[in-house]
Parts: sequence; structure tokens; C-alpha cells
Amino acid sequence: MIDHWEIETSPLCKSVTRDGITVHVKIYRLRGEGWSLEVIDQEGGSTVWDDTFANDQDAYAEFYRTLELEGIRSIVEPPPSITQ
Repeated sequence: MIDHWEIETSPLCKSVTRDGITVHVKIYRLRGEGWSLEVIDQEGGSTVWDDTFANDQDAYAEFYRTLELEGIRSIVEPPPSITQ
């Protein structure tokens, strides 16, 4: 049983603004585990990637890739609902 969880935070954590939207990029891990990527929007909504990453640079690269290919709104806005 673990009595104390040690969370390591990456120095790559930062705020990013695009198209008037600011998000906070959080990259962290429990000691010995993979790196997690979380993006928190201006309203406190959180998007967490399901997969973990081998290192913090890979996690940030995935955030940046998503930002460049899909735009910041793809991260902070829910996908449109599917109408049947």
C-alpha cells in the first residue's frame, strides 16, 4: 500500500493562447509512471488524454500537434452531438 503519492510536474506546463482562448497545459506523473497530459480551459473544464506518454516532451508534442492540426477549439469545446 502506498501511503504517499508523489506527483512530478513537468517544466513544460504553461498557458497557451490562440484565437482569444487561453488554456493551461498540465503535464505530470506519479513517480515511476507515464506522463499524463491535461488541458484546462478558461472556464475550468478539463480535457485529459487517455494515454500516457514516455516523457514530458512527447506529451507536449501531442498537445502541440493537436493544437496545430485541429485547433484550440477542438480541445476546449465538446464535439457536436450526433443527430439521428
